[in-house]
Amino acid sequence: MFALARSGSSDPILDGSTLYVDVVQRGEFVVEVRGSGTLVPEHIRQITAQASARVERVAVSNGQRISSGDILLELANPDLAIQSMQAEQQARQAQIDLLNLRVNVQTAHLTQESVIANTRTQHYTATQESLAADSLLKKHLIASQDANNKRALAQELATRMQIEEKRLALMNQYVDSQLIVQAAQVDQLRSIAARQSEKLRSLQVRTPEAGVVQDLSLQLGQWVPEGTVLAKIVEPGSLKAVIKIPETQASAVRIGMNASVDTRNGVLAGRVVRKDAAAQSGTVSIDIAFSGALPPGAVPDLSVDGVVQIERLSSVLFVKRPSSGQASGLVRLYKIASDGKSAIPVTVRLGRSSVTTVEVTEGLHQGDRVILSDLGQAESAQRLRIR
Repeated sequence: MFALARSGSSDPILDGSTLYVDVVQRGEFVVEVRGSGTLVPEHIRQITAQASARVERVAVSNGQRISSGDILLELANPDLAIQSMQAEQQARQAQIDLLNLRVNVQTAHLTQESVIANTRTQHYTATQESLAADSLLKKHLIASQDANNKRALAQELATRMQIEEKRLALMNQYVDSQLIVQAAQVDQLRSIAARQSEKLRSLQVRTPEAGVVQDLSLQLGQWVPEGTVLAKIVEPGSLKAVIKIPETQASAVRIGMNASVDTRNGVLAGRVVRKDAAAQSGTVSIDIAFSGALPPGAVPDLSVDGVVQIERLSSVLFVKRPSSGQASGLVRLYKIASDGKSAIPVTVRLGRSSVTTVEVTEGLHQGDRVILSDLGQAESAQRLRIR
């Protein structure tokens, strides 16, 4: 705030002690963007319910450090135990059916091989008798009708043997298909039984890794559907900063840029490791990984401020950012005279901006003193008096 008065010449009179004044400088200019955010764990493990169940016991509390394999919760679901037993029974029955099928197949195979062997013997005998009958027929020792009967029997047995062999081949193909289908059924039911057994074991919820418990808010007797997040396990010593940058400034941010994070208990150096592909609610989220140890008191969800260094320029004319108006382009500022008792308006072209400073490309020179305050009604005056 500043005091505003009127002189006889109608020029506004300002109290110099209330003005925000800066001197135009030339030197190294660091382009930075700022955003606010929180510290979040780099590694978060969500523990979800593998089956719908009721909470029977809560073994740990939020903030408690646990080791891998420790019990978090004990859940109960009587129906799940019954389903697990039924699945085991179905898998065993399918295995028994597979064994019975194999026995039946082997029995049928042996029976068919016995039929083929018997037919082959009969065919051999009939063939020998047919040859003998042909020999006797030439000597007129047997009637031609008997010889023809012997020959026909041999041919019949030859055809029957071929049919029985084809039947055995078809039986083998069909049996193989039956065995494959039944074996697949056994594997499927075993997988179902294993899954049901795994669900039953999951009712005793154990942590898969060491860490600190977060977001465990379940109550005894509460029913939790399958897939519900029961708790989170985090590594408290491994944190990163998630900073929200205004979308108008985020386009210049790149992965790998240097950054710093103010935790209110120290400033940590870091580097940008991730950037959202799209803006949400006017901001773009970036992740900053730290290069050093965290200070005491750095905990998840701690509010922090982050600054990303875009580029570092040498021999640049710059001044602190005006308190009002745009941060780039043409602006109207008041330059203080050398005696410090008056100020006149000048048109200044501003270039690249940083967190607290902005580049001056036209309208001012090194050493000029300018008023950066919001002057309100005095903004349109052609001259200001300073007391």
